Amino acid sequence: MASKGTTMLDCQFLLVFLFLALMAMVPFGASLGVNWGTMATHQLPPSKVVKMLRDNGIHKLKLFEYNEGIMTALTGTDIEVMVGIPNNMLKDISENPSAAASWVYNNVSGYCYDGGVNIKLSNEPFLQTYNNTYLQYTLPALRNIQNALDESGVKCRYKATVPFNADIYYSPESNPVPSTGDFRPEVKELAIEIIQFLYLHDAPFTVNIYPFLSLYGNDYFPVEFAFFDGLSRPLRDGDNVYKNAFDANLDTLFYALGKAGFSEIEVIVGEVGWPTDGDKNANIQYAKRFNQGLIRHILSGVGTPARKGEIEVYLFSLLDENAKSIEPGGFERHWGIFEFDGKPKYELDLTGHEVDRGLAAVEDVKYQLKRWCILDPEATDLEELPKSIDYACSLSDCTALGYGSSCNHLTAEGNASYAFNMYYQVNNQNDWDCDFSGLAIVTDDNPSEEGCPFPVMIAYGSSMLLHGGHLLDVFLRTIAGFVVLFAFLL
Repeated sequence: MASKGTTMLDCQFLLVFLFLALMAMVPFGASLGVNWGTMATHQLPPSKVVKMLRDNGIHKLKLFEYNEGIMTALTGTDIEVMVGIPNNMLKDISENPSAAASWVYNNVSGYCYDGGVNIKLSNEPFLQTYNNTYLQYTLPALRNIQNALDESGVKCRYKATVPFNADIYYSPESNPVPSTGDFRPEVKELAIEIIQFLYLHDAPFTVNIYPFLSLYGNDYFPVEFAFFDGLSRPLRDGDNVYKNAFDANLDTLFYALGKAGFSEIEVIVGEVGWPTDGDKNANIQYAKRFNQGLIRHILSGVGTPARKGEIEVYLFSLLDENAKSIEPGGFERHWGIFEFDGKPKYELDLTGHEVDRGLAAVEDVKYQLKRWCILDPEATDLEELPKSIDYACSLSDCTALGYGSSCNHLTAEGNASYAFNMYYQVNNQNDWDCDFSGLAIVTDDNPSEEGCPFPVMIAYGSSMLLHGGHLLDVFLRTIAGFVVLFAFLL
């Protein structure tokens, strides 16, 4: 059954995905990839991250928008890459074929050579929270991108597809089992038109599934059903028995596709994962349990009760992103299996062989000086303290202080120090960014507490900082939706 309460992020991206890879070079775990989001104030050098991907045997990657630095680092590697088109281009591309041709020329053609590219396009345009904003543009944009590729003369095989959120389909409350699954009435006609287009072009249907959001949005959701351990009371649907939400959700889609006449279309899970902070159910223990169970499940090749066989899945996500919108919840900045600096959060066996092994970290990371900004212990006039904390948190990342989060146990003074330090680090440790009306001081003594580290930011610049250290409105942006285009090397 489709997840309820799965309110995903508002999308500002139409994604087209380029795969830079030699298909024959993809080894074990070929059905497993990762999403690499870049909504962070400070970003690791792409070349270092790409090396880390290769060190960990990750050979499939999805980006949410074209990034020349990342694409350059990936070129010539054995990594398939999906690259996105910003959603603010969707209307223009749908109405103007020359805009589609321009995008293909600037972002695809240059990578279509031996050792070059593979591609995908746009994300979750039918998401309920968009209030039909993108519905009328999705199919025309998809057609124009397809035509632009067909006419471009690029020496690649390519396919276009649209990733959907799981709220495009549902099971009725009167009989909430996968076999009753169907597409939502208000989008069914257009969804089937797009699916027909995908089917005729031998392109996959892509869906994003988040069992965590089912748990987050419903206090009565059975916790154990979100995982793959088989500890939950099973859901029975005729001869099929479901022991986890992932299979139940995916089979709801398979039944909906079957009723529409497309039971044989290939399906890819474009996003699935579990956050490690920012909510009472977002922690390292749950994230490791979910992701390891998911990897073991998909690499087993068993499939789901309704459709047997291998499932192609992209973990969400690679790195934490401290500049994502927290409107859906503080957890949005903590989906990474790696910290912001490329350190693994927990052991994860990407082979699915039950081996208790660690992930390789990003190497030779440079950090800012080991110093922190904290509340001055001798400060006495605290009248401005609440305003100072609010200001610091509004322009940095204080999600670890939220209810049920990793730093929720700090004292009031600790909360202030954490907020001041996050603002100080995000703004590159400028002396004037550790003042807060005289309430803050810089210290060389690490103020971290058990379970609550006070980070020192990596020493790499960011385009997400305005003059004077203020963050761009990127804090208000999110990643969610995209049409996806696959280009396979000849």
